[in-house]
Amino acid sequence: MTSQHKLTRNQALVLSALEKAGQPQSAYTILDQLRDEGLRAPLQIYRALEKLLEMGLVHRLESINSFVACSDPHSHAHGSAAFAICERCGRVDEFSDQTVQARLAHWSSENGFRPRRTTVEIRGECAACATN
Repeated sequence: MTSQHKLTRNQALVLSALEKAGQPQSAYTILDQLRDEGLRAPLQIYRALEKLLEMGLVHRLESINSFVACSDPHSHAHGSAAFAICERCGRVDEFSDQTVQARLAHWSSENGFRPRRTTVEIRGECAACATN
C-alpha cells in the first residue's frame, strides 16, 4: 500500500487480501476471506475494489473476471497494464512493454480516441507449465 493513498478500512482489507493471495481472486473469494473481519455483503467488496481500481492499486483481469494487486502502482503510464495469464496453473505475471504502449498511444492519437485505461491480457502457458 502506498502512503499517498488514504484507504478506508474495507479498502485496506481488500488490498491486503489480494496482496497475500498471490494469484487472481474473484470478488466473492475475497468476500469469503474477509467474513471474519465483518465484511458480509458483496457490495462492500465491489465498492472497495472500484476505489482501488481508480487509485491504480489493483487491476481487473477481464478474461477471468478476477482482481490482482498491482505489482508496481508507479509504473503504469496512462493507466496501461499487461498480463500473462497461465491457463494451467493460474499464474499471472504483470509486465510493461514500452513498444506496445507507444503503438497503442499512436493509434489512439491518430484516431482521436482518448483511452482511460488499457489492459492487455495474454493467455497461454507459463514457462514452467510449458516444459511439463
